[in-house]
Amino acid sequence: MTAVLIADDHALQRLGFRMLLESQDDISVSGEAANGAEAVRMAAELRPDVVLMDVRMPGLDGIEATRRIAAEGGRSRVLILTTFDLDEYAFAGLRAGASGFLVKDALPAELLAGIRAVASGEAVVAPALTRRLIEKYAHLLPEGTAAPDGGEDPRLAALTDREVEVLKAMAQGWTNGEIAARLHLAESTVKTHVGRILTKVGARDRVQAVIFAYDVRLVRPA
Repeated sequence: MTAVLIADDHALQRLGFRMLLESQDDISVSGEAANGAEAVRMAAELRPDVVLMDVRMPGLDGIEATRRIAAEGGRSRVLILTTFDLDEYAFAGLRAGASGFLVKDALPAELLAGIRAVASGEAVVAPALTRRLIEKYAHLLPEGTAAPDGGEDPRLAALTDREVEVLKAMAQGWTNGEIAARLHLAESTVKTHVGRILTKVGARDRVQAVIFAYDVRLVRPA
């Protein structure tokens, strides 16, 4: 059973989400939060599998709430709700640690599929869309990170040459199938590489690994 915490400042919106989610045999609603501060507190107390997070809430907004929930390193994964797919809120949500985002007017089937995907450890955003978001909001990226001595980021240094190659391909928006075809690898091998990359760079999912690649300037926006 996938437990979901609904974080939205509109009571009717929360009710609509609750009715939809509770109509499913494999999803339960663990609680509702009317603002970001409540979402952070309830996520820590209830430990839901997924936090359905609206970005625009009074006080502590959804982006900062997402950042704090992700920083806790717990089991809860955040699915951001935005108004448009290619907007600054979607980008900021992913950078804050969200595992994906959906537009608020997504079809019920899309919302349910997104919640199930996030709960299973997948990222709810197409690889190519991640790259388009980063390209559009590249000016919001930091100047890059490095080791304390000014050298290469130790997480990047931990990757093998092949893993660096796969990470670069991921950052270009390629799917596993495309990576396998272009690098002449079996898709199962690519999946293994991706899993090792996530572990070594400390990324919770593919999206966070791609953001890491841009942060350390392994790849740069066009």
